[in-house]
Amino acid sequence: MTTTTGRAGAGPREAPPTPSPSVRDEHVWRNRFSKWDVKYMPYVLISPFFVLFGVFGLFPLIYNGVVSLRTWRLDNPAADGWAGLQNYRKLFGDSDFWNALYNTFGIFVVATIPQLLIALILAGLLNRKLRATTTFRMGVLVPYITPIAASTLIFGAVFANRYGIANQLLKAIGLDPVDWRAERWSSWTAISIMVDWRWIGYMTLIYLAAMQSVSRDIYEAAAIDGAGPQRQFWSLTVPLIRPTIVFTAVIATIGMMQLFTEPLLFDSNTAAASGGSAHQFQTVALLIYRTGWKDLNLGYAAAMSWVMFVIIVALAAVNAFLTNRLGRGK
Repeated sequence: MTTTTGRAGAGPREAPPTPSPSVRDEHVWRNRFSKWDVKYMPYVLISPFFVLFGVFGLFPLIYNGVVSLRTWRLDNPAADGWAGLQNYRKLFGDSDFWNALYNTFGIFVVATIPQLLIALILAGLLNRKLRATTTFRMGVLVPYITPIAASTLIFGAVFANRYGIANQLLKAIGLDPVDWRAERWSSWTAISIMVDWRWIGYMTLIYLAAMQSVSRDIYEAAAIDGAGPQRQFWSLTVPLIRPTIVFTAVIATIGMMQLFTEPLLFDSNTAAASGGSAHQFQTVALLIYRTGWKDLNLGYAAAMSWVMFVIIVALAAVNAFLTNRLGRGK
């Protein structure tokens, strides 16, 4: 039997037994599996997202870019062929596209400014100690979870010419009724109200989450200095959540660039998808739908989609730039 010499003054002790080959192999495989688990398992767990994104996000995007470089008409398959940049050259000289882009940004301005302002004020109220706070916080989200088609059809009845509630209220205060679908300003106002009704609650919860991350010690110090609730809100809360405000502004811009259902269902002639008799509230998304599935010109519609995609990416880049600078306090 093999023995080893212990400490001074101690007797000899036995050496630890040598593990068998099967035990050594099991130990090696366990170490390898542990390293594999730590090194590769996180990638395996997140891989389903990238697989789904590649199939339903990246591939359609690339395929749409290829289509935008072709002459692809569903009503004339024989005319299919390589067009190069012809669709893009035609697009930048198309008055309908610039009109739709103007309408899109116009509705964005009319809708987003009051939307974010009202959401900011509501978030400030919900951030205070109120009774049934949870009920109010859940209540502001109800319009967002309402089906957008149902709410748009209801607002279409509200802004009806003869018996709409909006014109009845105007008559009650001594004003003339308005043909909400006839003029640019009136149709923009009506669609903006639809958009604001849906999105104000969602923006409110985003602002509320940002406000609750602000330390209460700041408000206590401001109260000791004599600042009232309104002064605290505009001088402390709003500057401290400025990056969140910038984020929501850009998110609202991106959402407005994709505005489709409201102008489509608000039009009296929904099947035409023209955005009014003079295209006074036709958005870019509505024009893409009409070009691709009404005029059957998929190549030209794909070019519009890619220009819209570039605009959205540019807005996202501006959002990241502003958020980083404001977050660093520069």
